[in-house]
Amino acid sequence: MQTTIASVTRPSAVPPSQTDSPADNGGQWASYNIIRRNGSVVGFEPNKIAIAMTKAFLAVNGGQGAASARVRELVETLTTQVVNALVRNRPGGGTFHIEDVQDQVELALMRSGQHDVARSYVLYREKRTQERAAAAAAEGQEKAAAAPQEHVLNVTDAGERRPLNLAELRATIEAAGEGLAEFIDTEAILKETVKNLYDGIPVDEVFKSAILSARALVEKDPAYSQVTARLLLHTIRKEVLGEEVSQDGMGARYAEYFPAFIARGIEGGLLSPELANYDLTKLGHALNAKRDLQFGYLGLQTLYDRYFLHIRGTRIELPQVFFMRVAMGLALRETDREARAIEFYEILSSFDFMSSTPTLFNSGTLHSQLSSCYLTTVSDDLEGIYDAIKENALLAKYAGGLGNDWTPVRALRSHIKGTNGESQGVVPFLKVVNDTAVAVNQGGKRKGAVCTYLETWHLDIEEFLELRKNTGDERRRTHDMNTANWIPDLFMKRVMEGGEWTLFSPSDCPDLHDKVGQEFEKAYVGYESKVASGELKLFKKMPALTLWRKMLSMLFETGHPWITFKDPCNIRSPQQHVGVVHSSNLCTEITLNTNESEIAVCNLGSVNLVAHMKPAAGGGFELDHDKIKRTVRIAMRMLDNVIDINYYAVDKARNSNARHRPVGMGIMGFQDCLQMMRVPYASQDAIEFADRSMEAVCYHAYWASSLLAEERGRYQSYEGSLWSRGILPQDTLKMLRDERGGHVEVDESSTLDWDTLRARIKEHGMRNSNCIAIAPTATISNIIGVSACIEPTFQNLYVKSNLSGEFTVVNDYLVRDLKKLGLWDEVMVADLKYFDGSLSRIDRVPSELRELYATAFEVEPSWLVECASRRQKWIDQAQSLNIYMAGASGKKLDDTYKLAWKRGLKTTYYLRTLGATSAEKSTGRGGELNAVSAGGQSTAAAAAAAPVLPEPEVLGAVCTMRPGDPGFEECEACQ
Repeated sequence: MQTTIASVTRPSAVPPSQTDSPADNGGQWASYNIIRRNGSVVGFEPNKIAIAMTKAFLAVNGGQGAASARVRELVETLTTQVVNALVRNRPGGGTFHIEDVQDQVELALMRSGQHDVARSYVLYREKRTQERAAAAAAEGQEKAAAAPQEHVLNVTDAGERRPLNLAELRATIEAAGEGLAEFIDTEAILKETVKNLYDGIPVDEVFKSAILSARALVEKDPAYSQVTARLLLHTIRKEVLGEEVSQDGMGARYAEYFPAFIARGIEGGLLSPELANYDLTKLGHALNAKRDLQFGYLGLQTLYDRYFLHIRGTRIELPQVFFMRVAMGLALRETDREARAIEFYEILSSFDFMSSTPTLFNSGTLHSQLSSCYLTTVSDDLEGIYDAIKENALLAKYAGGLGNDWTPVRALRSHIKGTNGESQGVVPFLKVVNDTAVAVNQGGKRKGAVCTYLETWHLDIEEFLELRKNTGDERRRTHDMNTANWIPDLFMKRVMEGGEWTLFSPSDCPDLHDKVGQEFEKAYVGYESKVASGELKLFKKMPALTLWRKMLSMLFETGHPWITFKDPCNIRSPQQHVGVVHSSNLCTEITLNTNESEIAVCNLGSVNLVAHMKPAAGGGFELDHDKIKRTVRIAMRMLDNVIDINYYAVDKARNSNARHRPVGMGIMGFQDCLQMMRVPYASQDAIEFADRSMEAVCYHAYWASSLLAEERGRYQSYEGSLWSRGILPQDTLKMLRDERGGHVEVDESSTLDWDTLRARIKEHGMRNSNCIAIAPTATISNIIGVSACIEPTFQNLYVKSNLSGEFTVVNDYLVRDLKKLGLWDEVMVADLKYFDGSLSRIDRVPSELRELYATAFEVEPSWLVECASRRQKWIDQAQSLNIYMAGASGKKLDDTYKLAWKRGLKTTYYLRTLGATSAEKSTGRGGELNAVSAGGQSTAAAAAAAPVLPEPEVLGAVCTMRPGDPGFEECEACQ
């Protein structure tokens, strides 16, 4: 049966449009061909597509249904869509395989909601495939009986040719799929692997082909990521051990290889000779080979490329050896070193806790620079400025992330007494800082990274705001350096009140740099009085709201400078008795004192919350407090050990770290936990979980530091700290409210026994001035395969790019849910790709799943701020909080950052806004990929009608940074 399709005449080189019907068999399709399954090439006849679809309708609805006018119109529309999809990338003609055509027919039927018809079509295809396979098998058997033995594929191994051992290859692939059989198809991997081989191929390339074949299937099921990792592990073992070793044999081989690894690393000038003093036999037997199977492909490839030690390009570390090497390096000063090393190894290799990247890079090596973050204050003289730049280079060399406080440096046009001239201000020096960060790239492992902070009253602030712009004088731009505003509360109050703001040079008011709260306000108003009286000549006045709007405009346009708040960082600091917090760090989570003689240092690591969830009595999941307690106590000991073992490139850093002993324990996997508990990020339950989970981690961290103080002694500057006065982080909210005169709206509930902890700290003190900071965990969360720190899901399906290559990332929880509902298929994968990993417009997915798996840009930023506020209540430092905003506007930016200030946040990090080009996707009638549009207005029309930033005072392009974009993961230098 054939439907009647209107013919349209067009030149053969022009593809059909959305409005034209494609089913004409005339000369306009002469330049398009079809490859049939037998390899023959025939002309492209679109009307055959209509015939095939009509047969599918006939099979489901019978002759009457297929002949109806509605069905005829639908077939015509769907045929047009299929043809458009095929020829879109071949406007001048081309060739399609018959399978490609049939794939597009399936997609068109599914997207139009014709699921029964699509299912019939799929079953028909499968039946025909099986018939062809059976016929081919029978024919093959006949030929095999009559013909001589077919040529065997050979591989090259160590310069010699030998037949490919297909059974061995199949066994390796099947071993990689152990425990995953319900999710994967090992035969499909084998078939694709062999398909890409050629006679004489090096044997190593055979396994590379297997890795690539498994990797290509990750989008079908996340379990293929584990399979790919295990195939990669097979090649790593051969590189390290010199031969292929099965997973079953690795328990014995690990124990055998470990002492040899230590000897080889020391001889090669990589490892500290002190590692040879351990009982290596005991440690070797403690290695758990089964934990190699935990890795996903992204995690293991990242370790292989960037973390495993190598000699002249050949890796000498295996995963469990790597974790034990890190553990040994952290246990060097312990009394019972073997017991502690094993204890540290256990929480690292089980993925309960992960140390920061510098620690993983350098622990146990000759250059044990294990700290993540360094904060410096730059003095206002030429020698101090260039000393600071030199210190940046030395600290960055071994993977340190930098935060520089440049507020003391005098502003443009300030008088220079020594030369009787005028200063060029801060900006020219920042260009040098920028270029230094580029030049010192940590041996090619990753880019040097620095963030410069400037207080809002500095006379150079307006030019500082424009440092990341793509227009203007390039000599006054810093495209490779991060910037952040260091905002006093007085400025925010002036913004709220519509007041005026005055800019000064720090050379005229140097004390403002070291004053906070009401003392700052009193001194600042005093300088404004000097301006009014004519006593102070160098200044600029403007409405505070004008400067605030420019801050938000630049943040929106360039992603910088970040919004951070000076007074909460200081008023809530446990160490306010010994100095001032003048800036945060590269990723805005560290808030430590700095001055001209002290460089603040912080050592980081993160607890994997996912590993600390347990089944709840009433169903679902809940936090395992006993396990959190154990992990946190071990991890705090590891972090404290870093301080004494660490290599310090600068004496000012060593002295500061020894005196205050700050560490920064964070968390990761927050979003995973919400999805395990079936809690959407945009919900009150998520806010409560943020509160309770952070309370638990902080409670046990502070308790652990007090235990260490009892064992090892208090940190030197403990007396006079808030800890010594019985004031814990949550108590400082009242202090902040009193200093501000209000403007602090935070829930202050608690559930744990904080009074007992206060009493314990009063008796034994604290080992560490600071204990908690939530770093971005961009790389270490990749290693263990969980969501980064406190981030919402970026996309449910996307390709991630980093220094190790490109990786398909799929939300495992979502795939499992969709498979239970029978909704995980090629159409769903195609729709997720089309809608940038979002479910919101795929209406066949239940609404509760769309809510649960809402992506970052679908969660209102106020929810992110509210969750962060509950965490900040307990944290003695800060957190790296990215703000995601779709449909950004001046009002939305203003509301979000004012809310962050009122909710007591200390800092925020990147603003990530959705680009106009990716905000909406739509095709013509019938091609909406299950999309729904509210209000009856087409999505394309809605996108055209709604300006991204309606307020005239907020201008600029949209920041559209995504995972994999340059700069997206620069914060990994501090985690």
